[in-house]
Amino acid sequence: MSPRAGNPGPPTLAFVESPVQLLNVLEWAHTRAPGAELTLVVLSPVDPMTRGQLRRMAELARREGHEVRWEEARGGAAAPFRTVGGLTGALRRADRVVLGDPFSRYVQLLLTLTRARDLVVVDDGTATMEFVTQLARGERLVRWHRRGRRPGPRDLLFAPVSGIARRRLAPGGGRRAEVFSAMPFEVTPEGVEVVANDFAWTRARFGPPRIGKGADLVGTSLVETGVVDGDRYVDAVRGLARAHGASRYFAHRRESAEKLHRLAVETGLEIVRPDLPLELIARRGPIGRTVLSFPSTVLHTLPLALAGTEVRVAVCDIDPAWLTRNASPRARGFLSGVTGSARGAHRLPA
Repeated sequence: MSPRAGNPGPPTLAFVESPVQLLNVLEWAHTRAPGAELTLVVLSPVDPMTRGQLRRMAELARREGHEVRWEEARGGAAAPFRTVGGLTGALRRADRVVLGDPFSRYVQLLLTLTRARDLVVVDDGTATMEFVTQLARGERLVRWHRRGRRPGPRDLLFAPVSGIARRRLAPGGGRRAEVFSAMPFEVTPEGVEVVANDFAWTRARFGPPRIGKGADLVGTSLVETGVVDGDRYVDAVRGLARAHGASRYFAHRRESAEKLHRLAVETGLEIVRPDLPLELIARRGPIGRTVLSFPSTVLHTLPLALAGTEVRVAVCDIDPAWLTRNASPRARGFLSGVTGSARGAHRLPA
C-alpha cells in the first residue's frame, strides 16, 4: 500500500517479519500510542505458514486504522536492493521506528539508514530476553541458539552493520530507546525504558473464550533449530498427552510437515495449524482447561492473554538428555531460565 497522498512521511514506522511481532506492535500502539499514525512494513518471509498468519494479522492491523505496506523482501536476488531502496525515504522521514527482531540482518541494515531519535523494540518471543541481556552487557547481537559457535564468513562480513545497529539501539546522542515486552529481564540496559506488555489489546478485542474440560499441547520448533533431538521430542509429547489427556497439538509455524505427521501417527493428537498467533487463538477459543507447553514464549504471554479465565498454563522442562550434540552451549541455561522466570505458569517434571 502506498503512503497517503499529501502526507510528508509517517511519524512512526514499524518493521515486522513474523505474526507475533505484528501482534506486539498492535499491543504497543494500543498501550503507548493510541490514535498515532502508524505505518506497518511487513518484510515478508518465504515460509507459507508464516506468510498466511501475517496476511491475517495485516488485516487486523488495517481494521485498527493502521497503514500496512507489504514488502516481498525475500522474493529473489534483487529483492533486498529493491526493498531497501524503496524504504530509504520513509526511514529518513520517520520520527520513531518500531521493530520486532533486532537480530534480523534486514532490520539491522535498515537501522543504519534511519535518523529517528525514538527507537522501540517490541517482543519477538524469548529472543527479546537475550537481546536485552546482550545490549546491557555491550555484547555482539547473536541469537541464543547460536551463542558459543564460531562466527561464519557471513557473520564476519556483516559485523560492521551489526555493530552500528547495536549502537543505534542503545540510548545516547539524543536518542530514546524503549523495550515493550511481556518478558522478565535479569538486567536492563542503562537508559532504556522497559514497558510491560499485558496484552490489553488482545483481551479487549477477543474473548472471553469457551473453555473445554481437557488439555491442549503447544508445539515448539526446538527440533527444527537443532536444539532438541526429534525422537526424544516425540516421546516427550506422547508422554505428556497420555498423562494429561491432551487431544490437540497446536503446531508452531516453523515445525516441519514430516515431524507433525509423525506426531499425529504416533501420539493420536489432532494437529492444529493456527492461522493467527496462539495468544489470539486461545483468547478466541475454544481452549482446553490446561495448556501444556515446553519452554517458550507462551509461558509468559498466555497467562496475560487469558487473564480472568480458568485456564492453567503448565510447562514441561527440557531434559538435558534431549539436547542434540550440536546444541549451543547456551541452550540448556537459556531454556531453564525461560521456565524459571515464567511466573504465571505451573511447572511440571521433565
